[in-house]
Amino acid sequence: MKKKMWKAMVIIALLIGFQVIGTVIGYASDHLSNDEAKPVWWWDKDEEPSEEEAPPLRGGPEEDQRQQQPLVLQELQELYPEIAFLHGPTTGNKVALTFDDGPDPRYTPGVLEVLEEYNVPATFFLMGVRAEAQPELARQIVEEGHVIGNHTFWHPNLVTEGEISTLVNEVQKTEDTLAEIVGYRTTMFRPPYGFLYPELVEELGNLNYSVIAWSVDSLDWEPLLTSEQIAQNVLENIHPGAIVLMHDGAEATGDRTQTIEALREIIPTLQEQGMEFVTVPELLNIPYQRE
Repeated sequence: MKKKMWKAMVIIALLIGFQVIGTVIGYASDHLSNDEAKPVWWWDKDEEPSEEEAPPLRGGPEEDQRQQQPLVLQELQELYPEIAFLHGPTTGNKVALTFDDGPDPRYTPGVLEVLEEYNVPATFFLMGVRAEAQPELARQIVEEGHVIGNHTFWHPNLVTEGEISTLVNEVQKTEDTLAEIVGYRTTMFRPPYGFLYPELVEELGNLNYSVIAWSVDSLDWEPLLTSEQIAQNVLENIHPGAIVLMHDGAEATGDRTQTIEALREIIPTLQEQGMEFVTVPELLNIPYQRE
């Protein structure tokens, strides 16, 4: 009899304990503010990156993806000249620096420092998840006179994943995220790895986006390139109206220090040659934000 009473008391105690825990969890869930809420990362729901890390690229490192298939952006630009752009007018002296995959707390501040030093505006194509993780850094980009574009939320390979719904979800989630942080909705989109197919371009046109590619690739995404090699890739291929591809963001094992150093050679050299640095919207004469 005593043994049965003892078991009953243990069961009652456990039930009371579970009820208390449930109440505490429910209270915490209902009362946490948005600032206190923590994002859930797709790659590891039990851990999130520190303030000095950046969420990874869903499609994988740039160097891996670029070697798998050729770029077809030039063909897409020929098919959709009102939507896709590789460069601006070639009759003037204006060029545009662009940076992908940020904001990255390891390298974006260094890029911004060099741009400020030379009083050069640029265009940053931001990942939604990284902007969400570094909102102050995203705001700093805009506050220092640069403009931003949409570079998807998780940086998937849109051609490999294939579904138009993936594109729409990635674009709209990023647009909402960036608008909440910087206060405007961008009109520009750059596809991860430069990969698109015609139906995706058409859908981007339906969403009132301009697809911004590039005509000069610094190749700063290739491992082991020195700052001198990166600068050489740009300076040897530069032309009036060029849109230059560079990166202020990297994978966990990536390093954009050489990109930052290359800018210290690229910018003054082109300025001495009479080139004027402008943002992509100014180069293409398109709006950078929606009305």
